[in-house]
Amino acid sequence: MKSLGLVPCASLKQDYPCKASEMYSASDFFRKAYSYTTKNYDFVAILSAKYGLLFPDDKIEPYDLTLNDMNSDQRREWAEKVFSQMKKRLKLGDLEKVFFHAGEKYRQYLIPKLENRGIQCEIPLKHLGIGMQKAWYKLHDC
Repeated sequence: MKSLGLVPCASLKQDYPCKASEMYSASDFFRKAYSYTTKNYDFVAILSAKYGLLFPDDKIEPYDLTLNDMNSDQRREWAEKVFSQMKKRLKLGDLEKVFFHAGEKYRQYLIPKLENRGIQCEIPLKHLGIGMQKAWYKLHDC
C-alpha cells in the first residue's frame, strides 16, 4: 500500500508558465512542505485553488485565486473536482494513507470522500500555526 503527501499551492508564484513544483517555489513554506513530502511519501501532489490536483511536473499558468476567495459551497465543489481528479490520475485502491500538509479549507470536504473509500487521512501538523510548521520542517531537515 502507498502513501500520498498533499501540499497546498501558495500565493507567491512565478510570473511565467512552468511546472507546478516550480510555480510555487517562491514560497518558503511551499518549499519546506514539498521537500518534506517528497522525502517521506510514495507520491506527492499539490492542491491548487485554480487547477485542483496537480502533480509536480504538470505545466500550469500563473493565476490569482485562493480557497480563501471561495465560500463553503465553492470549496465543496472544488473538493469534488479534486476527488474526481484523484480517481482519474491515481490508483485510489493502492493508497493506504493520505497525509495533508495543507490547511483546513483544503481538506475539510476532501477528507470525508477519501475516508469513505477506506483511505486513512492524517494531518501531521494540524495543531501548529504557520510559523511553528516552518520550524517543524526546518527541524526535519527541509
